[in-house]
Amino acid sequence: MTGHDDSGFRFSLSDEEKTYLLDLARLSILRCLCGGDDVVGEGPPPPSSQTLQAHLGAFVTLKIKGCLRGCIGHVVGDRPVYETVYAMARQAAFHDPRFMPLTAAEAEELDIDISILSPLTPCPDPARIEPGRHGLLISRGNCSGLLLPQVATEYGWDRETFLAQTCRKAGLPPDCWRDPATRIYWFEAVVF
Repeated sequence: MTGHDDSGFRFSLSDEEKTYLLDLARLSILRCLCGGDDVVGEGPPPPSSQTLQAHLGAFVTLKIKGCLRGCIGHVVGDRPVYETVYAMARQAAFHDPRFMPLTAAEAEELDIDISILSPLTPCPDPARIEPGRHGLLISRGNCSGLLLPQVATEYGWDRETFLAQTCRKAGLPPDCWRDPATRIYWFEAVVF
């Protein structure tokens, strides 16, 4: 699967690279459950793939029996994507403020989704947003909210509903995206 937006984002992963990242996310969570800690040198094993050295943002979404159990990510690509996935898996499992920390029993039932993000760019025109293709970050003042591209598809949202829900995620009124003071950024993602 590849992603592409108007900023020229083109990124693809082989099945082996996807498997590596999914296994890495699970390893990160299991290490934490077993008392492992990166502070004592137990970091992610480096990949053999140069593709996974790319500095891109990533989100890790955890589900149990189809229900959200955690989702945390890092929008800015300030380190290799494999390191971001390793760190965000642990954050999603144990530090998502919406949920209690993951238990060992839950880990056995855990489904992991990973979203590798293109760089954020200002959306030139909200009418060009394609739900299911674009993810959104909306900000105004000190408030911001982000929804991944697949969220619009999962809920069957049209463009205006997607914009309104992203505003709500930011703690803003649902129509604030129409206000010129509101900033709208878009991105795409490789999701697996």
